[in-house]
Amino acid sequence: MSSMDVALLCRALGDSNRLQIIQMLSGGEKCACKLLERFEITQPTLSHHMKILCECGLVEVRREGRWSHYSLNGETLGELKHFFEGLSCEQGEEGDGCLCSGI
Repeated sequence: MSSMDVALLCRALGDSNRLQIIQMLSGGEKCACKLLERFEITQPTLSHHMKILCECGLVEVRREGRWSHYSLNGETLGELKHFFEGLSCEQGEEGDGCLCSGI
């Protein structure tokens, strides 16, 4: 996963409504009507949030007639999880390529 992909995903998750939508979808596929029941937003606002989540690849949509059913994209979520698991706060040994170590 490229740093650009991670940046897009983080931007999508940077909104509290979208983060809550992701949390809801972690319980399985949900119809747009169920998502609307949970939030005090209009249908066009929900559509905007879902468009962002789908475009970054975190959410997939399945259309059934006039209804949209949303679910998490497990592959993208797994790649994002792998990226974050690769981050560390561990410090290297003194002089590990730091330019200031020779000063």
